[in-house]
This record gives sequence, C-alpha cells and structure tokens, in this order.
Amino acid sequence: MKYIDVAVGVILRDNQAFVCLRASDKHQGGKWEFPGGKVEPGESPELALGRELQEEVAIVTTQCDSLILIEHDYGDKCVRLHVYTVTGFDGEPTGAEGQSGKWLALDNLNYDDFPAANREIIDALMAQQAKTTS
Repeated sequence: MKYIDVAVGVILRDNQAFVCLRASDKHQGGKWEFPGGKVEPGESPELALGRELQEEVAIVTTQCDSLILIEHDYGDKCVRLHVYTVTGFDGEPTGAEGQSGKWLALDNLNYDDFPAANREIIDALMAQQAKTTS
C-alpha cells in the first residue's frame, strides 16, 4: 500500500488553533483542516511543514514540535500525517491561497467539521492540553 506523506501544522496561540477550509472540489472538500501539504520526494516532513505553511498561510515557523504520526486509509487513498504543533511563527496566519481561515478555540474543535484522519489530531491536542493545564 502506498501512502501519501503529508506534513500538518497545528498552529497554536492563546488556546486557539488556526484552521483552513478545504476547497469544495478537493478530496474531503468543505471540511476544516489544519494547514499543511504533501512532503516532496527527498524532503523531510519538517522542511515540508515550513514550506507548506509559508505557501498556504503566509507564516514562517520558528518553533514546532512533533505531536503525532497518523496513518489513515480513506478507501480511495492512504495518507501518513506527520503532525506538528507550531507555537512560534513570524507573520499572521491567513488563507494565502484564497481559502478561508480562522482561529478556533480548542474547545470548539468538532470531529464532524474535519476529515476523519484529523480526529486523532484533535484527540492528541486535547490530551496535550490536559497535561499542560493540570
């Protein structure tokens, strides 16, 4: 089985995450997602993350930490998500490729609003938040 490697950035600030709306003509379109994109051949997930976040949301990452690695089979494609929390960045996140973007309180992250593979990201975030606030 061939996996598509994807670098995903959970951009965090003040108990909120920045999310983007997938274009309706894309796979899992019309759902919110954490920004990121495909890892190019020969590229590390960390490098891909920096490149994709610059392209998609116009920020330069200065601090990121690995959160979780997820393998998910959608039936029509398999993805391997290399997920990072991004807690340091230069610039203000915005939908640089014309997509809608918004800050969403972590308490308001709803499974049904995201692609299925993102549910584990939300769970990992909640677990991390529980650890840091206790």
